[in-house]
Amino acid sequence: MFTPLLTDGYQPLAMKKANGIVLDKPGKPDYRTPASFRIIVLLKTVSKILERLSALRLAAAARSLGLIHPNQCGSLAGLGCFDAVATLTHEVRLLQAASFKVSTLFLNVKGGFDNVCANKLPSILAKGGVSTYLVAWIKSCLSSPQCRFIFQGAPKVFCPVAVGTPQGSPISPLLFVLYVASLHPTIPQGLAISYVDDLTITVSSDSVRSNIRALQYYFGIIQRRAADLGVALSVPKTELIHWRSLKDRSDVSFAPIVINHMLFPPSQAVRWLGYWLTPAIQTSIHFRRRLALAQASFTTIQQLSAAGKGLSSWCNRKLVFDAIPPILTYGCDHFIPDAGTLKKLDSFWHGVVRWTTNCFYNTTRGALYREASVPLISSICKHRGRSAALLFVCAPSEFIPSTARIPKSVPTWDQGRSADDHRFLLHGSSKAIHLTSRIRPAVDSAKHLPLDSLCHEVSDLFAQIPIHPLASTDLVSLPLSREPSTTYQALRTPLIQLLLTDWLCTSPPVPLSYRTVPVSPSRLYWPSTVYMWPHSSDAHRCQPPCCSCLQEEQKL
Repeated sequence: MFTPLLTDGYQPLAMKKANGIVLDKPGKPDYRTPASFRIIVLLKTVSKILERLSALRLAAAARSLGLIHPNQCGSLAGLGCFDAVATLTHEVRLLQAASFKVSTLFLNVKGGFDNVCANKLPSILAKGGVSTYLVAWIKSCLSSPQCRFIFQGAPKVFCPVAVGTPQGSPISPLLFVLYVASLHPTIPQGLAISYVDDLTITVSSDSVRSNIRALQYYFGIIQRRAADLGVALSVPKTELIHWRSLKDRSDVSFAPIVINHMLFPPSQAVRWLGYWLTPAIQTSIHFRRRLALAQASFTTIQQLSAAGKGLSSWCNRKLVFDAIPPILTYGCDHFIPDAGTLKKLDSFWHGVVRWTTNCFYNTTRGALYREASVPLISSICKHRGRSAALLFVCAPSEFIPSTARIPKSVPTWDQGRSADDHRFLLHGSSKAIHLTSRIRPAVDSAKHLPLDSLCHEVSDLFAQIPIHPLASTDLVSLPLSREPSTTYQALRTPLIQLLLTDWLCTSPPVPLSYRTVPVSPSRLYWPSTVYMWPHSSDAHRCQPPCCSCLQEEQKL
């Protein structure tokens, strides 16, 4: 049905009409300006299906033609915020190990998708070698869009709108990534990495003053390239950070940077992609912010479940265990909470589980978590870290920037590494850090590079199953979890067993009359889907068990 439209490079006008729902932004002091409102665009379902199919084809073609910058981590299959933050912190630690002062400038593209030029984008794709029919279809898709605003008293007529790429379209993020690929400069002793419209520039030298001059120079390059594309940078959102190691005994630098006649002092905490970054890359601030958000969400859930009314017990359990853990453990895939922070997280999680199960206050920890069928928060954090490590180790290094920076001693399906990896700076140095098979997973992460320490978390799994190719070049547009991979799926099973083993180590022994029945691995991302069920062969056992039965089990 869609083949004639793609072949002819034509998008019907009826598929370019959308409804715009006007919503007010909460917390605004004045609602007499258009900036106080947000427009949610609803596109045609048939149009979104066609755009999704075109996005898959365009992503595969763009990656094979090299139109996507290798350090772009957004809007692409198999990539996420973890890859961007892990790559940034890894390079920062590596440059610090080489005795350099490191500074990073956080930038933001103003307007984002709205500033994509419908005339320049097809020219960029055509020069890059994209198929003619795709270029023609994209040009037709971006031309003459219409929108009908829906609010009280609005006329229900479609009007032409001047926007770059349509909001909510499956292909819009990919088109924007291709459009701004040229904004990434080449930095000899640094890194330029981005996530959609969030761009970072990292430089290193012998002094912070030299870093500031280098950042101003590269900012000028990016600003001129953005002007050629018709986009601009949101200068007021710019943030600066001067990185420090925990062993650095030099004076803390508060040297600011001047950009477009605006002064930006260095920040002590920067929020980037949901991760809170500090100059020493300490995780306590990040998890304190996550804990505050989780506490606010839990308070809202409690208000929905007042005594004698509100949600049922089953709905409470479903809502709590589906909403609180993602908020509380966001960032555990890369950051490791320290002992003090982990104690606070565990105390809050213990209160959440006790409220959900309605158990007594003096209920033992092991019985409480078995009643709730969820592990401790420490086990969940470890599982998320291992899952992220397994995913980026098994991923193709050609398209994943974090995979392209792990040591070559780690068994991967290809030995390709990033061209801007600065690991060579440590060759021949006493600070050289290498991952070897003789080092066990229980290592001090402070003594290793961030990605190296993550590889240690799953090094025991590599000894069980040899590494096989995860994906081929014609399947890179699909999500990694859906690709036909023998290695990834085979390693997921022992990974879940590690979670259950860690859970058993922090809980009382399981009675002999009970066994763990995990559901399919695809549903066990959050361990709340692990339940305890009695053996069917224990029909002779008292139900519920009497005191004599429990005493016999304890003796065994």
